[in-house]
Amino acid sequence: MKKLMKTLLKISLPIVLFSTMVFLTACEDDAPVAQEPQTIVDIAVSNSQFSTLVAALTKAELVTALQGSGPFTVFAPTNDAFAALLTDLGATSLDDLSKEALTPILLNHVISGEFKANDLSTGYFESLSNSGPNDQFIDLFIKTDGGVSVNGESNVTSADIPASNGVIHVVDKVILPNDIVDIAVDNSNFTSLVGALGSADGDLVNVLKGGGPFTVFAPVNSAFESISGVVAGLSSGELADVLKYHVVAGANVLSSTLTNGMMVTTLSGTFTVNISGTSVTLTDESGATVNVIATDVQGKNGVIHVIDKVLLK
Repeated sequence: MKKLMKTLLKISLPIVLFSTMVFLTACEDDAPVAQEPQTIVDIAVSNSQFSTLVAALTKAELVTALQGSGPFTVFAPTNDAFAALLTDLGATSLDDLSKEALTPILLNHVISGEFKANDLSTGYFESLSNSGPNDQFIDLFIKTDGGVSVNGESNVTSADIPASNGVIHVVDKVILPNDIVDIAVDNSNFTSLVGALGSADGDLVNVLKGGGPFTVFAPVNSAFESISGVVAGLSSGELADVLKYHVVAGANVLSSTLTNGMMVTTLSGTFTVNISGTSVTLTDESGATVNVIATDVQGKNGVIHVIDKVLLK
């Protein structure tokens, strides 16, 4: 009997050891497998609502760029957003748009750096679309009051999708590069300027939507409010003359090129630039001093510098 037990023991021990190894191996197979980090492009490819975006990126040969280390913040339009754009453009599919047409549009959805929704604040952010004069990068106007919107009409519907090389925010409308007029229309600080442009002689809205380039010294609403009595007494022709005093035609004049004492020639007069440290003011033909309160808001056909008073002659 003892001999039989020893024999059985010799036989069963290897079986137990083998079974244990099989069990441990099976447990290892069932263990969660670590996922490879997904880039912005990987996430877009894996999500069916971005199939048109992926096709557009492929056609524009931007896939490799957005697989780079970044980090990038991407405002990603859905398929419905692209369908609406194609309808607006009178196109039936992406095949109707060239690589050259798609590239500046797609890059206008990308900001260098990783900005989650809480990192964004109302103001201008430089996109990677260098479709401005002299290859200047176009600015996006981001508003964060009551949600995040871009350029006044594209809304973030889902925020903070993390990627290994940045973050994605889903938007409901394709974001086209803005021109000078678009910049003014999108920002509620310029409603008085937009209204004046529409009321003045000379079809100034369409003029400033032209090829340019233009440099516009744009007064904020409070600037117009402070001279509301004067503006009310102007004819449409006189109003046009005042507005043209704020426009330099044929040049995209960045703040870095302004110098102290520079005389700037506009469509209807001249003014002087005064620089003292970080302070920049303008002296108009009436002798008034006007403060430059923001600079270099870049559009596809020119640049805007924001001022706190209306220039007068």
